[in-house]
Amino acid sequence: MRILIKAFALLAGLAAALPAAAQQVPVRIGVIPVVGAAPVFVANGEGWLKEAGLAPAFTTFESGPNMIQALASGTIDVYVAGIAPLAVARTKGIDVRVVAATAVEEMVFVAAPKLAPYFASAQSKADAFKQFKAKEGRPARLATQPPGSVPNTTLQHWLWQVAKADKADVEIVAMGIDATQQALLAGAVDGASIREPALTIVQGRNPKIALIATGGEMFPDQPGTVVAVYGKFADANPKAVEGLVAALVKATALLKDDPAKAAGPVEAALGKGITDVATIQKAISSPAAKFVTDPRTIIEATKKMQAYQVSIGTLDKEAPTDGLFDTKPFDAVKKP
Repeated sequence: MRILIKAFALLAGLAAALPAAAQQVPVRIGVIPVVGAAPVFVANGEGWLKEAGLAPAFTTFESGPNMIQALASGTIDVYVAGIAPLAVARTKGIDVRVVAATAVEEMVFVAAPKLAPYFASAQSKADAFKQFKAKEGRPARLATQPPGSVPNTTLQHWLWQVAKADKADVEIVAMGIDATQQALLAGAVDGASIREPALTIVQGRNPKIALIATGGEMFPDQPGTVVAVYGKFADANPKAVEGLVAALVKATALLKDDPAKAAGPVEAALGKGITDVATIQKAISSPAAKFVTDPRTIIEATKKMQAYQVSIGTLDKEAPTDGLFDTKPFDAVKKP
């Protein structure tokens, strides 16, 4: 009996001595299926999330606002999507913290074949929309995601503040990411705010779909996809959050240094049989794919985006960025 007791004690001691990474923390990750979320796909595909002690389960969403509902109900722990809905969530008392950026200036504007020629001949982008309406007898139909999302906010900023378009000359139509891509290819809409890999896919299938405005033109330093953690999960699992950020740092480096290798896990997450690794590699290297990790790189641009959201009525008031951003996990990972 004493021998058995000693054996159990020895086993217990060995279990306690195992590295923390062996004690997997379940984490439910909500994600938008876009190239801006590539770092989390790479981190998972390369096994870095598992090495960090995480056992991830992924759920795909069509937009950030839809994902906020899941976050509020406690059905996901980590949010990987646009920054804009998070500001709205915090004003409603939802404790969610941005711990990493993943990409900036993702959103671009493209024109379908019927609208594209007007931009080539008009004196200004506003004039292109005006000429289109005069000839077609209707406003240009432009697809984007729901109000409050980064795509919607960015499109409105470009239309009204940059292009100075007349609101009578355009009609904004809210729809999901897949529906936007399909509508563009079918000619059901005249233009759209999209991001990679949709940009590479639609132009590959129809070269007459024209890139009209880049992300920097639409909203300078446009904050894109971020990784945010539900406060309750973050407080209960601080080391797991640090491990998540560390994995994202490694993944971002791989995306920049070796797009060919990074394309595999991204295609596995996004391809769904409708595209291939070569297309994803091209999307990763696109001007619309600028990968970053440090959350500080988007704080000022986020303030500007919030101010604009307040001006168009999709945000009641600006949320303090001191609560929205938590840089401690990144600092812990990147400490000298």
